[in-house]
Amino acid sequence: MITELSPGEVFVFGSNASGQHGAGAARTAYERFGAVWGEGHGLHGQSYAIDTMSGFETIRDEVLTFLEFAVKHPDLRFLVTKIGCGIAGFTPDQIAPLFAHAPSNVVLPDEFAQRLASL
Repeated sequence: MITELSPGEVFVFGSNASGQHGAGAARTAYERFGAVWGEGHGLHGQSYAIDTMSGFETIRDEVLTFLEFAVKHPDLRFLVTKIGCGIAGFTPDQIAPLFAHAPSNVVLPDEFAQRLASL
C-alpha cells in the first residue's frame, strides 16, 4: 500500500468517470495525493485517475491514454495500483496485459508484473 510519494512520483489509481473518490485507492489519491473530487480521468496533483468503472473497453482506452502520457513524461515515475481489480471486479489476468508495452517509468504492482512475465 502506497502511503507517501517522493517528488516526481505519481500514484495511478482506478476511478469512476464522475470522480467520486470515496473508497480504496481512489480515496487514498484524494486524501493524500491531490486527486480532485469530480475529476475521474488524468493527472491531478501527484495522482493519475483511470476510469475502471465504465467497462473493459473504457479501461483499455484509458490505459492506452495513460501509457502515451507516461512516454511523454519520462521525468515522472508512475506507481500503478491494482486498477480494476477491486470494486470494478476484474482480475489481474484481465488487466495486466493492458500494460504489456508500458515504458520503464511505469512501475506495476507485483500481481501485474508476474502475469506479464509469464506471457
